[in-house]
Amino acid sequence: MKINTHTLKNGIRIIHQQVESPAAHFGIILNTGSRDEQTIEQGIAHFIEHVIFKGTKKRKAFHIISRIEDVGGELNAYTTKEETAVYATFLNEHYDRSMELISDIITNSVFPKKEIEREKEVVIEEINSYKDSPSELIFDEFDELLFDGHPIARNILGTPDHVKSFKRDDIIQFVKKNYHTDEMVLSSVGNIPFEEFLNLSEKYFADIPEHPRQQARLLFDHYTPGNLTIEKDTFQAHCVIGNIAFNAQSEKRMGMVLLNNILGGQSMNSRLNMALRERNGIAYNIESNYTAFSDTGQFNVYFGTDRENMNRALRLVKKEFNLLKTKALGTLQLSKAKKQLIGQIAISSENRDDLMLTLGKSFLLYNKVDNLAAIYKKIDAITSSQLLGIANEIFDEKSLSTLIYE
Repeated sequence: MKINTHTLKNGIRIIHQQVESPAAHFGIILNTGSRDEQTIEQGIAHFIEHVIFKGTKKRKAFHIISRIEDVGGELNAYTTKEETAVYATFLNEHYDRSMELISDIITNSVFPKKEIEREKEVVIEEINSYKDSPSELIFDEFDELLFDGHPIARNILGTPDHVKSFKRDDIIQFVKKNYHTDEMVLSSVGNIPFEEFLNLSEKYFADIPEHPRQQARLLFDHYTPGNLTIEKDTFQAHCVIGNIAFNAQSEKRMGMVLLNNILGGQSMNSRLNMALRERNGIAYNIESNYTAFSDTGQFNVYFGTDRENMNRALRLVKKEFNLLKTKALGTLQLSKAKKQLIGQIAISSENRDDLMLTLGKSFLLYNKVDNLAAIYKKIDAITSSQLLGIANEIFDEKSLSTLIYE
């Protein structure tokens, strides 16, 4: 289906795909995340995600929630290292209501002091819940090991002490400094014509004053591999092993996506799942992940196992690394791997909520969106020799970092 785009006079970009469905999805995605915080602001981007719903110049918190939920819709938000998003799912007939509400939230939030103090306790409980979950906490601590000293290294939630220190003026200043109109995208997937979506975008977002980004992010340009073992009072041992990887603009990014999927992607027949779980029965959770940032990237493998199996599991992971470094995929293996990834992408595109966010993020990063046919073509163009080269670069023993909880 056709994807339409436009740029408002203030620099905000819009993207819309019309689909035959009674449900619609709309959101605003901002190129602002935890890596844009100063050291004393750690956790504030995520904290804003919480308090931005707590009142505007014309609505109380209850009225914000009820505005969408009263008509059966859902309102949500998320924060990552580089993005903040506020989005909603609703019936097509409620486009005007939903877009007006999100515009009100983004432009007119007043951040009431009482709500700020109340929400601090909520976020601190969220932080504590992560501390009780070693399989989640280990990823944050691995970031600290991998990106040592850089803003990307800091966890998104912040620390209890940082959260307790936030004042209303701190929040207002962060929004003013980091919410840039030329790095905002309005993304929509629903059953209305593009002209109608464009008119609503003009109506509710065109009056936002132009505010382009003036200062570039601090680039990550150093990496020193590290190995760290931390004693934890847990039933299982946990491990993350990985390396820095390709940024979002890299020509090798799609090859890395395919290689990651072969090694430890979502399918049960991934190499790591077969090696550790199916053939040896020493891990229940085993996965690999690749995240591309604007200037760098990260690849990692995570698994949990009994303490006595830790060294054996690590050897099996490194064995799979070495196989991908030394043995090129045959024609049939490569063809199956490509078909698997293409199938996963096709199926995920049927989730319209995810599709809306994917379109918005792609337009935010690349100022264009490839259709599925173009994505499939890029996957089909990947060669065994390219995957071999990527494997030797990313799985290089001397470049790997390892964090173990035991």
